[in-house]
Amino acid sequence: MDATRTTRHLEETIDNFEKQKIKDIKAIFSEFITIEMLFHGKALEVYTAAYQNIQKIDEEEDLEVFRNSLYPPDYSSRLDIVRANSKSPLQRSLSTKCVSGTGQVSTCRLRKDQQDDEEDEDLDVTEEENFLK
Repeated sequence: MDATRTTRHLEETIDNFEKQKIKDIKAIFSEFITIEMLFHGKALEVYTAAYQNIQKIDEEEDLEVFRNSLYPPDYSSRLDIVRANSKSPLQRSLSTKCVSGTGQVSTCRLRKDQQDDEEDEDLDVTEEENFLK
């Protein structure tokens, strides 16, 4: 009788162990498959976008851009562009500003900051008016 009870208890323990093992394996594989589906779903989105971008390529326009890059513009026009875009440091930092009064007095001053030009201009006009009075 004691052996029968021990055998039943052992069988129940084995059954419970198997049930828990099956639940754990089911949960692990379900999580793994879910993660893999998410990964492949994202990969499919990326591949779809890449495919659509490839389909949008205009072969003729791309070929024209390539052909134009083979023959750069003539040297003189490129030199003119460089000259027009480059100034000496003095030319970049200083600008000439002239403030004229009633026609008799005219003062020209070099200013470093263009932001201060408006404030300085108001002060210069006031000083000229006081000088002329």
